[in-house]
Amino acid sequence: MAINGYGTIGKRVADAVSMQDDMEVIGVAKRSPTFEAFMAMEKGYPFYAPAESIHGLESAGIKVEGTVEEMLERADIVVDATSKSPYLDVYDKFGIKAIWQGGEKHEIAGTSFSSIANYEEAWGKDRVRVVSCNTTGLIRTLYPLHKEIGIDNVLAVMVRRAADPGDSKKGPINAIEPVLKVPSHHGPDVQSVMPYLNIQTTAVKVPTTIMHMHSVVVKLKKEIDEDSVLDIWSKYPRIILLSSANGIKSTAQIMEMARGFGRPYSDLYEIAVWKDGVHVVGDTLYYYQAIHQESDVIPENIDAIRSMTEMMPKEESMEKTDKALGIRKTL
Repeated sequence: MAINGYGTIGKRVADAVSMQDDMEVIGVAKRSPTFEAFMAMEKGYPFYAPAESIHGLESAGIKVEGTVEEMLERADIVVDATSKSPYLDVYDKFGIKAIWQGGEKHEIAGTSFSSIANYEEAWGKDRVRVVSCNTTGLIRTLYPLHKEIGIDNVLAVMVRRAADPGDSKKGPINAIEPVLKVPSHHGPDVQSVMPYLNIQTTAVKVPTTIMHMHSVVVKLKKEIDEDSVLDIWSKYPRIILLSSANGIKSTAQIMEMARGFGRPYSDLYEIAVWKDGVHVVGDTLYYYQAIHQESDVIPENIDAIRSMTEMMPKEESMEKTDKALGIRKTL
């Protein structure tokens, strides 16, 4: 494995790969001497960079093993976590399999990926895009409902964080900013994995950095009660069911809980759903879920690697990934 782009997602993928017993990080690449570059060096990841960046990195004290191209020569597959990747032609030149992230458009790979919904579609592929954090979260809870009950229609409102916790450049700061385009990009992105799903989405940005929140309304194909919905979700991976009765009333408490799990970066790979926020009226389901935007896509990257390299089937890969990362269903 090579990791091109060692930032919010890249550093997490590198650590997650290192936790697996069937894959290895042979190098990470970054162009600037940020604290993350020093962290990569401390963790022992061989460090690579674009040729034009090597002098500046070495002047700052970063040991650089070589160029990005030299890293790619050693790798079987690369996870691209750069911003607006300029590397498509480079990967083609080296004939290397590549995984992109949800910030890129579907067309960059032609296959958008979610472990639970279309693992098999990525089997043996050379190009795959793991969908965004919000899309991953929607698919994690909607796919089981589609599979077990059937869905007529979905309306989901994304309450989006303004920036990641380490980002001091973005806003809004003291405002709520609606996304005026309808649907927001999240609905079409879900359909890049589940084209059969009738879904509409809207979004607003709010001045927080902790998590995203979704308010989801699902018209089901038949009537069902709340306990049956919760029972379905309890049988599917990477969904953690929480309750306000346990003091978890907001995203702040969810992330405080996640810190107690002792994971790298205090991450929450699971999609958090409030059990006591699940309500059914006739054939219409209402629920809230919270998305840790920095980490919920990390297990999907690991599964995408296994599918693209034809290592093992879906259930075996997801179970192996979840065990290695310590993913859980309950507190």
